[in-house]
Amino acid sequence: MRRTFGVGAFTMFAVLVSASLAAAAAEAVAAAPGSTVDYTKAIVIGCSLLVAGLAMALGTIGTGLGMGNGLSSAVNAVGRNPEAQGKVLITMMVGLAMIESLAIYALVIALVVLYANPLLKYIGLS
Repeated sequence: MRRTFGVGAFTMFAVLVSASLAAAAAEAVAAAPGSTVDYTKAIVIGCSLLVAGLAMALGTIGTGLGMGNGLSSAVNAVGRNPEAQGKVLITMMVGLAMIESLAIYALVIALVVLYANPLLKYIGLS
């Protein structure tokens, strides 16, 4: 488990670093020889990739834990009182839908940061 986490963290770091370096290299090639290159856009894009990844990771971890706790409690409730299965099932489904909407909100935030990056517009690089 610990080794898998380490490999996953290293892979994520390598992808994020290589993406920002690739964006910076594209600007460096496009620049005229002898001129200075502004790496601000590459840094902002690299940070945006990191933020989008963290938003999705934390959003899905939180919703996964919430769904697991909700399902566990529902199963325990039905096990203790089988006659209340209908009410417990309906309440559980509504709760799971609300929890799942949080994961969708995290996805929306990640997509906004990636494709309609407000920071690029704010600093005038868009």
